[in-house]
Amino acid sequence: MLWGRTCERLAAEMPEPQFNQWIRPHAAAVEDDAGQLSVRLTVPNRFFVDWIRAQYAARIEGLASELAGRSVRLELQVAPRAPQQGAGGAYGPVARQAAVPGAVQGAGTGAQPAAERAHERPNERPAAPQGGPAGAWAGGTQVGPQTRLNPALTFDTLVPGRANQMARTAALHVAGAPGVMYNPLFIYGGVGLGKTHLIHAVGNALLKDRPDARVLYLHAEQFISDVVYNYQRKTFDALKAKYHALDLLLIDDVQFFAGKDRTQEEFFNAFEALLAKKAHIIMTSDTYPKGLANIDERLTSRFDAGLTVAIEPPELEMRVAILMKKAEQEGMPMPEDVAFFVAKNVRANVRELEGALRKVLAFAKFSHKEISINLAREALKDLLSIQNRQIGVENIQKTVADFYKIKVADMYSKKRPASIARPRQIAMYLAKELTQKSLPEIGELFGGRDHTTVLHAVRKIGGERQKNTELNQQLHVLEQTLKG
Repeated sequence: MLWGRTCERLAAEMPEPQFNQWIRPHAAAVEDDAGQLSVRLTVPNRFFVDWIRAQYAARIEGLASELAGRSVRLELQVAPRAPQQGAGGAYGPVARQAAVPGAVQGAGTGAQPAAERAHERPNERPAAPQGGPAGAWAGGTQVGPQTRLNPALTFDTLVPGRANQMARTAALHVAGAPGVMYNPLFIYGGVGLGKTHLIHAVGNALLKDRPDARVLYLHAEQFISDVVYNYQRKTFDALKAKYHALDLLLIDDVQFFAGKDRTQEEFFNAFEALLAKKAHIIMTSDTYPKGLANIDERLTSRFDAGLTVAIEPPELEMRVAILMKKAEQEGMPMPEDVAFFVAKNVRANVRELEGALRKVLAFAKFSHKEISINLAREALKDLLSIQNRQIGVENIQKTVADFYKIKVADMYSKKRPASIARPRQIAMYLAKELTQKSLPEIGELFGGRDHTTVLHAVRKIGGERQKNTELNQQLHVLEQTLKG
């Protein structure tokens, strides 16, 4: 069967989690209409249509055409939903099958329209949780006591890029139709990548459209404090009344719930109550739901029942765009060549990138000089000297060997099994990216290899990094480790 053989080829090319999420679950039909061969994929909703078309359609059509010996067109259609079928509609079983991070649920037609729900409730919002001050701080800006939202964190101020494309698209869907699909929305990724900005953006967008919506942003520690406060005073009815009445709950860093049984119990109750009334929940974490430690399985299974998306470390072009946009917002535009220089040397996350930008802008302001590469090098000399001093090829080899559980000696050996050759190529790539060594110098340090071998490794790993989410995250972890 054409589709089966196409899937075999795709499975060999794509990371397994991506294949299982975006390709495997969908029903396919091969049709021949007056000589035009087409593969029709049935997917659960428009989000899948848009994402598959943007990310995989060209490759699917190319492989299918190669296998069929003639042109094959990919067609994507949304599965019809049976009325009154509740969460998941007619596509429910398939959506549940796709719950390897990214499945969707709660997209049935039985949901009451948001505008109708808004008219049924009085114009009120929840009071600030007792576990913290009434005027909480978020991102350094004072926000109101009722929503705890930072009004500066919007979709307009969020720089889009490949690293946050999927999460941003899902968040926009939720902001436009809360309670309808992708509920809950679970966003995970490393520190400083923009998870908090994104969920504030959803809350601010919803309040702009529906000023009477009851929205609350909390860090997980604030929820814990609230549970402790009410536990001490035996006022759990008040706690439930506050959280169960929300239209949108935004909760940051749910990994902090680990080991706190009573907090998990109360959050589970709030979670169930909010989903039952078609309110929306968005959570962030430093890891995917099944990777959370010391969290009750019934919670993690519910976290994973909606849409789970990752925010990755920003690629070079996105880091450049962030620097230029932030500099413009500060009233001190940064030339593109300077932005490339800073972005090339600061890779960890958006937070560190903004810190480097502040140093450069402050240095330019106080020295009364124009922003240039030389000025940026001077402003960031401490950061650059630390990087150059700490990161050597030998350190990279040891770190990569430890990470992939091979011997350091394998970095220099002539062994070529994939379990050794792959980490060796990754180490070569990192050596080129993180040190000032030339290709021949790197080759010499890897057992006297030719510079063309190093160049091949650098191009191979660099190219795969752009397409392979899992590899990109592994490289991010290694870079963070090497930079201390």
